[in-house]
Amino acid sequence: MPRGRYSLHDPHDHTPLAEERFHCAPGPSGWRYVSQLTTPSGTSSGTPSEGATRTGTPAGSVDLALDDRGRPIRLELHASGWQVRAAALDGVTWVRTDPTGDHATEGNVRAHAFTGSSPAFLVATARLLRLTPDASATRVRLVAFTDPVLAPRTLDQSWALMTREAHATDNGPLTVEEYQVTALDTGEQHTVHLSGDVVLSAPGIELEDLESPPSVFA
Repeated sequence: MPRGRYSLHDPHDHTPLAEERFHCAPGPSGWRYVSQLTTPSGTSSGTPSEGATRTGTPAGSVDLALDDRGRPIRLELHASGWQVRAAALDGVTWVRTDPTGDHATEGNVRAHAFTGSSPAFLVATARLLRLTPDASATRVRLVAFTDPVLAPRTLDQSWALMTREAHATDNGPLTVEEYQVTALDTGEQHTVHLSGDVVLSAPGIELEDLESPPSVFA
């Protein structure tokens, strides 16, 4: 069960945005990722590796579960008092609740899955597509819940698996996959490096700490 910490920053000016402390694991019915986010400043206890104590203001949470085909069977997000609960149902369906709890809005889009700022969504999209290095790019429609208020936005991306390479480590070979992701509305491209269910690098995401090796999907 991988457990660790990502730092999230603005991909353009590198302003620190949050730290995301996570654990995730595959199971017989799919994969689950759970995380807590904190802002760079404030006073709140955390539980980092090696027993050290870190501080930060709670900034939200992510709870994502996929089935064995990579489809999101449950998603729950919290940020800035807002809450989203969602799943793959007639496309994708969600309920977004405002901070007062007095109003809730429902949405449904013919899309494949969800995305957002959490590294979990990169792993989830790669798991859903299951690309091979010799395959052409695949188009995918996603609903993004954008910060800071989890506003939904539908977008189209193109994913291509460029390379899959095994690297020797002290714990055995580590398979690293390099994806090229293209935003189809702007043509902007970026690179994502994954190993199993851990994001090694991506725009705005840095893996700061990992207590155990990535899980290997069957």
